[in-house]
Amino acid sequence: MATPLKTPTALQTLIDALRVLPGVGPKSAQRMAYHLLQRDRDGASRLSSALSSALTRIQHCERCNNFSEEPVCELCRSPRRDAALLCVVETPADLMMMEQARAYDGLYFVLLGRLSPLDGIGPRELNLDRLVKRATDGVVQETILATNFTVEGEATAHYIGEMLQPRGIKVSRIARGLPVGGELEYVDSGTLAQAVIERRAVA
Repeated sequence: MATPLKTPTALQTLIDALRVLPGVGPKSAQRMAYHLLQRDRDGASRLSSALSSALTRIQHCERCNNFSEEPVCELCRSPRRDAALLCVVETPADLMMMEQARAYDGLYFVLLGRLSPLDGIGPRELNLDRLVKRATDGVVQETILATNFTVEGEATAHYIGEMLQPRGIKVSRIARGLPVGGELEYVDSGTLAQAVIERRAVA
């Protein structure tokens, strides 16, 4: 019986690395690796360079926790934003959706996740102490909870509301114009804009 062909170590390392991407399984990772090496080595080089640059230059904004090349991002530095409003979202993608809706002109705080005890994600992992410090800086007058309408997103919104309300901060929740179980990243901008406009106070 012939000995099975062994994948070169460097190629297997590339395939394994590509599998860290969401939704990419072994076969997809293999196809991507072969494509880059067979048909688009220039693209592979650009991808490698861009990833290396991003890992070196991208950090978290000290104020909103979003990705930034500066200690404080351009949005947080903008004098055109309403500093009295602070919108809490789960991910940078959710922040971008809020901006595309063009219904909000305040500032943000990006959690980079949501409470999920089964996955080992609690208040400490989400740096909620940083959020409390940001929301109680004496400038913020209203915190808008724009976490997703999933079980975890609702639990996260409830937990944050319970943390902030005793500190005298007005807390509101975007309206349920969004589908239950839906995620901001996949909602059309018109629906999201209406949800922001019709936000309600958190009981």
